[in-house]
Amino acid sequence: MVGTHTVVRSRRKASTVAVLCAATALLALAGCGGEGSSASGAYGFPEAKQETSSTITVWVDADRQAAAKAFQTENPDTKIKIVTYDGSANGSNSFRTKMQLFDRAGSGWPDVVFSSQNNDAAWASQKSGGKQAFAAVLDKGLVPKGTLSNFTQGSLDPCTVDGRVYCLRNDLAQAVLWYDKSLLEQFGYALPTTWEEYQALGERVAKEHPGYIIGTAGDAWTPEVFMWASKCQANDVPGPKSLTVKTDSTECKRAASMLDALRQNGTVPVVSVFTPEFLKKYSGKVLMMPGPAWYAGAIFNNPQSLNMSAGHLGVAAPLPWKGESEAVTGNVGGGTWFISSHSKNLKAAEKFVQFVTTADEYQVDVAPGYPAYAPAAKKWIAKQEASKYYATSLQPVETAASRVWDGWGYPTFSQEAIWAKTMTPGITGGKSIVDLLPTWQKAIENQAEVNGYRVK
Repeated sequence: MVGTHTVVRSRRKASTVAVLCAATALLALAGCGGEGSSASGAYGFPEAKQETSSTITVWVDADRQAAAKAFQTENPDTKIKIVTYDGSANGSNSFRTKMQLFDRAGSGWPDVVFSSQNNDAAWASQKSGGKQAFAAVLDKGLVPKGTLSNFTQGSLDPCTVDGRVYCLRNDLAQAVLWYDKSLLEQFGYALPTTWEEYQALGERVAKEHPGYIIGTAGDAWTPEVFMWASKCQANDVPGPKSLTVKTDSTECKRAASMLDALRQNGTVPVVSVFTPEFLKKYSGKVLMMPGPAWYAGAIFNNPQSLNMSAGHLGVAAPLPWKGESEAVTGNVGGGTWFISSHSKNLKAAEKFVQFVTTADEYQVDVAPGYPAYAPAAKKWIAKQEASKYYATSLQPVETAASRVWDGWGYPTFSQEAIWAKTMTPGITGGKSIVDLLPTWQKAIENQAEVNGYRVK
């Protein structure tokens, strides 16, 4: 593999270098594999000539500026240039598009990039148009094994392609069951312990307390909350360019059937939690809501949203389906940090990425989301509980972090975009989700094939 930064040389010069390498067996010193690069590299990828005193360029979204500033405060001797971009939010794909431009130019790549998406390793780990993969391999010595092993079990799955790690997770967005403990006790309801009990509770609420809800199904991440937690094999990625889609399975149908029933009785409305309609109709009427860890701050403890009072919000671990020994859950977001394989200061880039994903100064003291790094996550949980806002222990959030089902993968395309385009219009139009499953299957297959996946 030859890096895109390699300068094209004459055949005579290349031949001379090759002979020199063979004669001396000092391949790296002779520059074999490209001028200013190492063909194999100590870390498993072609490396640019290192300049350990050089400034690293770090791309972050607006929310991660605090991470970069925390690093600067703790590491004043490391020179960094901070560039703010959209973080590929809402599937803009800006990260990939911009790296492709730099590939064509042969220069300009940032040293570190934050992405709000979990599917970027799928393309960043691969050559593009014959060009060197953007993402540096992290688990062949660049990042210490001790650091990697301390990430929550399964949290690096989105970063792992063909057994190699290409990014570090910033935070997790594991789905749990949020609920209003005071309201649940007022109504005399027991907390459900299975999805079947959850549906039965919804049927009771519809009859006994119409207008109250136990969840929503109007956001693009609905399948990541309900379908993923049901082990619906709609997004299984067994290999870099392989995808398995089976939306006609029992696991898919049971979740779809439950959503159909609760949508029809009004307890799981098809409305986005970030709309004025949601706030107008359901403020004070959310009995419970399955959703990601970040719902706590973004929806419940937010003056601009539900603004639930302290002492009311409780949380329960993910629900299992009846007959299953252990529950699994889905994941809705959580960011990723990449180091560029083109970086001329890998030491500083690694120092930055390790800091922003593991250091208490950011992950515990500043970060709003649940850290992917387990030691920081424990401290983060303790800090949240010390606020006295929650009505219960937050241990279920920690439990859910290692329960994200690994049968839902991370291809280069967005499942949320497919659901929003294919399913949401039909659901809001009154169609059954069960009846729409074949449509969802076909849409996933078409998108996968466009992206070069073998579908089965």
